[in-house]
Amino acid sequence: MGNVKVRNVIFDFGGVLFEIDYYAPVREFKKIGFENFEEIYSQASQSQLFDKAETGKISNEHFYKEIHSYCPNATRKEIVEAWNSILLHLMPEKVDIVTKTKEAGMRVFLLSNTNAIHVAEFERMIDETYGLSKFKSYFEKVYYSNEIGLKKPYPETFLEVCKWNDLDPSETLFIDDSLQHVEGAKKAGLQVAHLKSDYTLEQIFADFIL
Repeated sequence: MGNVKVRNVIFDFGGVLFEIDYYAPVREFKKIGFENFEEIYSQASQSQLFDKAETGKISNEHFYKEIHSYCPNATRKEIVEAWNSILLHLMPEKVDIVTKTKEAGMRVFLLSNTNAIHVAEFERMIDETYGLSKFKSYFEKVYYSNEIGLKKPYPETFLEVCKWNDLDPSETLFIDDSLQHVEGAKKAGLQVAHLKSDYTLEQIFADFIL
């Protein structure tokens, strides 16, 4: 537990509230001829193409054309499906922790590294299975990296989110399943919790919020 009382919580999205399969795109792109996809894309380190997609610096069309150059025989539909294969489903039982956090009097936010193509797909999936408006209503603000032009793990990203919402970093808890993102938030002065197999969202709630 942090030494300072937690008053605000920033949740990551993928891997925390929404189930994803980081390795699915590697498998699916290989099927359509993109043999070395894994070399230029990984959770921890991404090539300039993916970095630009996640900060909204390139259009969807530019992204498609770049990917198509690696698998010229693939159709646009196949590329989209391979790219979106990382997205599985919302985890309602984890969203329940968000609602409990809000009910406990916390200010609650979401901060996700993502891109326009994924946003369109996972928002569609959430809307069909849970209700997008309902999901977003649990957060004071929802921040997607491609829309704000900033991404994790850079400390300035966390500091900007705090600045925009008048949050004291020392009273703000950031929860993520990626260690490099947690480390970036820690450098920015936030309290942090690294979600992993032996430290669940339920345990984090009990440790920091209750």
